[in-house]
Formats: sequence, structure tokens, C-alpha cells
Amino acid sequence: MRSALIVNPGASRVTPELTLAVEKELRTAGPLETFLTERPLHAVELVSEASGSFDRIYVFAGDGGYNEAVNGLDADIPMGFIPGGSTSVLPRALGVPRDPIEAARALVTAGTKTISLGRVNDRRFTFSAGLGLDAELVRRVEARGRDTGARAGDVAFAWALLALLARRRARFEPAMTVLGRERVAFALVANTNPYSYVGRVPLRVAPRARPELGLDLVAPRSLRARLLPQVARWVLAGSGQTRSPHVLYVHDADEIRIECDAPMPLQADGEDLGDVTEAHFEAERGALEVLVPA
Repeated sequence: MRSALIVNPGASRVTPELTLAVEKELRTAGPLETFLTERPLHAVELVSEASGSFDRIYVFAGDGGYNEAVNGLDADIPMGFIPGGSTSVLPRALGVPRDPIEAARALVTAGTKTISLGRVNDRRFTFSAGLGLDAELVRRVEARGRDTGARAGDVAFAWALLALLARRRARFEPAMTVLGRERVAFALVANTNPYSYVGRVPLRVAPRARPELGLDLVAPRSLRARLLPQVARWVLAGSGQTRSPHVLYVHDADEIRIECDAPMPLQADGEDLGDVTEAHFEAERGALEVLVPA
């Protein structure tokens, strides 16, 4: 069995020493060839080329690297995701160990599972996409990372969120229309639960979302400061938002169309996709075969 390992050397937890250790574990299952990304979207090209030549593809990167990898996949080949970023949502949601060496060891003998992927405006995503608030947050944190030369962590996200809430005075009015009829302030779309993590704490924004199902939409109709404690409880406990009159919750959808009143930021798996006036979310059911520990 020939395997390819795609490595993003710029991911926050990837080092040359860890890469060598991961390679050693993966080679116990057969020949392995390693490819290093050199620029944005390079993983798309590398995975596209590897799709026709290897039996398995492993990705040692962060959430952005996983996103690029699935957007380059052209064949029905099992993929294994090794945590190399500060958050690494997808492998954690799949039960892969957080330690990269332990993860590689577990994936060598792992079974496979078929999961769905999301797609927004022709860009695939593995766990979440957002229009409005969380996409603006992603953009602010990415800008901070460019200023410091490093990918920002959880503390930077927290500060950016507080600054954004303060600037808006925690008021978010309806700014977009979902499915041609429902007015909402912003939209969070998930195909897995948790939506993300802060350190070890899972953020259960869409508690009914499952990787083998379609898309879940969580869209507050509006947001005020008095609702913030309730929203925090929903996200941490994973209950309440599905039946709240303040939230539009859609479960297991194949398609979601949203029209914005004005251009709004869009993100997929934490990657800034620019400003859009329309977002077309689609579920690609059974699109990806992933390696999962037994």
C-alpha cells in the first residue's frame, strides 16, 4: 500500500522533528512519499496530483491545510488527518489523538468511515462555514497573524471577539435573508459537532450536526447584549438553540441559500473567502472516506 503524506511546515504544531516521527509511524504500513506545501492553496495541487498515484493520503497540517486537501481530492481514496494546527477540528471530531505521533500510529491501523462535506460557493469545507459574525472574526484574527508573523491562537480569537462585540455594542440586526423568507443577523453552517474548540473546550454551536448527515444552520434572528449569557450557555452545553425563538435552526439540509443586504465576509473552515452578497451552501453526502481509529 503506497501512501502520500502532505505536510504544511507552516502549521503551528508542525516541526521537522515531528514530521520525521510521523513519517516513521506511517512507514510501518508500507512505502510513503512526503510532499511539503510551499504556498497558499498548494495542498490543493498536491492532493490532486496524488489522487491518481497513491492508495492513501495523509495530511499533517491545521484546519486550513485540511480544507485545501479535500478541495484537491479527485478520487475515492481514504484520507487521514493528523493534528498539526492549534485547533485541528476535523481530526478531533473524528476521535483522532491530538498528539501527532500517536495520531499517525492510530491511523496506520484505522478503519474507514464515509462522511459528508459541505460546499459554499464552490469551495468545500470539512466542519464549518459562516457568513457575517464569525467570518469577520476570522478576518480580524488573520490580520493579527499577518502583523505578528504567526498564526493567532485562542487568546487572540477571544480578544478579537470582545473587540468586535464592543464595537457593535453587542447589537446585530437582521442583515440577510435565508431560503427566501427568514431574516437573520448572521449564519453559522456546520456538518459536524463541535463547531470548533477553545483550547480543550468544545463549542457546540450546532449540537444536532453529524459528519455523515447534511448541513445544520444556526442563524440568530437578531442579537442583543442581554442574550449573550444565554448564547454562551447554548454553545457550551449544546442545548437550547435548536428550539429557541431567537434562532433559526435547520437540521440535515441538502441546500441553503442566503442573500445579504450588503456584502458580508464569508469563511470556510476558518479560511477567509472574501465578501459576498450571496452564499449557496450544499451538502455533498458521502463525499469523503476518512480514516478513523478503531
